[in-house]
Amino acid sequence: MNTPSSNDFSFVRKEMIPEKEPPLTEKGIIKWARENLFSGPLNTILTLASLYVIWFVVSHVFPWFANSIWDAGSLTECREIRDARFGEGVSSACFAVISDRWQQLIFGFYPSSGYWRPLVALFVFLAALYPVLFSESSRKLLLLSAAAPFVMFMLLWGGSIWTPISVAVGFGVGVAAYRIALPIVGNLFAVAATVIAPILYWLFLGGVIASALHSVLPIGLLFVESKDFGGFTLSFIIGISGIILSLPLGILLALGRQSNMLIINKISVAFIEVIRGVPLIVWLFTASLLLNYFLPPGTNFDLMLRVIIMVTLFSAAYIAEVVRGGLAALPRGQYEAADSLGLDYWKAMRLIILPQALKISIPGIVNTFIGLFKDTTLVVFIGLLDPIGLSNAIRASTDWNGVYWELFVFIGLLFFVCCFSMGRYSLYLEKKLQREHR
Repeated sequence: MNTPSSNDFSFVRKEMIPEKEPPLTEKGIIKWARENLFSGPLNTILTLASLYVIWFVVSHVFPWFANSIWDAGSLTECREIRDARFGEGVSSACFAVISDRWQQLIFGFYPSSGYWRPLVALFVFLAALYPVLFSESSRKLLLLSAAAPFVMFMLLWGGSIWTPISVAVGFGVGVAAYRIALPIVGNLFAVAATVIAPILYWLFLGGVIASALHSVLPIGLLFVESKDFGGFTLSFIIGISGIILSLPLGILLALGRQSNMLIINKISVAFIEVIRGVPLIVWLFTASLLLNYFLPPGTNFDLMLRVIIMVTLFSAAYIAEVVRGGLAALPRGQYEAADSLGLDYWKAMRLIILPQALKISIPGIVNTFIGLFKDTTLVVFIGLLDPIGLSNAIRASTDWNGVYWELFVFIGLLFFVCCFSMGRYSLYLEKKLQREHR
């Protein structure tokens, strides 16, 4: 029998060793900084250079914000307050120009007694947008989304209440024309009737009916001309109108470019290439100046409407190429699957092809929308006073001659809020669709 020797120290531990804290260099912010900021000589140099740049910018910008003045009536008065409060020559932002002229930057020359109308229109727009952007909402709210454009038109421009109602009836005429024509002439000609019937109604009957109803029951708001719009209200109207209208038009152009029908394909290709090949500013000058040469004498074609049309067409050409990229990214099997189910062209596109193509195209579409919204500042070159144009007018006055950065910081903040919101919704939608398809 073997007996353990006196030098045999092997044993089985009966209790766990207490946990010890990791070294300071292997946890927390020290570990993160060592791995991400100081992982090598080059990263260390870049980190130190970046810290110096950040310190330099903050050391100059923070006092400018911290010493800002909000209670002055002119730049001269603002400087006097600065000298008395902080000392002569101290870096100080004169945000009093925002306090004094914010109404003009937001509403332009809109009548001050009607400021509530653009604000209510904004809330109507946000309420109408909710059931479109978030599928969790009730589908019944889509009726509000359908009625919102006509309500917003009535709030913003005013005039007779029968005008937007008459325009809304035109869309009903289009739906009725489609349902009547579909069993008689087929799908393609029914779609054509859907487009032609409302146009004929608006040209020959819409205005007559609205005038007749207004003469019997005159209900409406004070009419505001388009030339009175300005500031961020103008940019918002042009940007949102272009975004909403260009998406369906861009999808149709993308389908037209992919079509096997020669005429439709060539028309779509020509439209996309011509529109994309010319800068937006040229199309805006075309809408402002050259278009009048092609209109009958005495025709009063509203400048804002012309700009919205040109911006919509320009954005639609880019949307078409983005959507075409999504269509090209789909495997051929998806088209064959739609054919095997016996679906016609439009049902296949609506139920199988376009949902997947648009999901792929979401980043590009939102990027185009953001670019379009920022490009609305180009209307300053054709005489429309957007926030940039109004900032120039404000700086030209004797009271605020010399103010520069304060105005553009405020304008940039307004655009940033809108563009950042669109970007965040894009990320939300991408993550949501990824979860649903797992």
